[in-house]
Amino acid sequence: MSMGAYDEAEHERREKKTSEVDADFDAERPEYSGSLTYDSGDSTEALLDKFEELQGK
Repeated sequence: MSMGAYDEAEHERREKKTSEVDADFDAERPEYSGSLTYDSGDSTEALLDKFEELQGK
């Protein structure tokens, strides 16, 4: 078979493979418990000042 030749058997094999759905995995989502904290950090002005300092202005 030369490059680019049409292979009907290969086409059918690939189509069958892509049309199958694998449902063997656990569909339940795990539940997580805990806490989340958020640190907003410096004020906008302080961040802009730091940015300008890093830019060498």
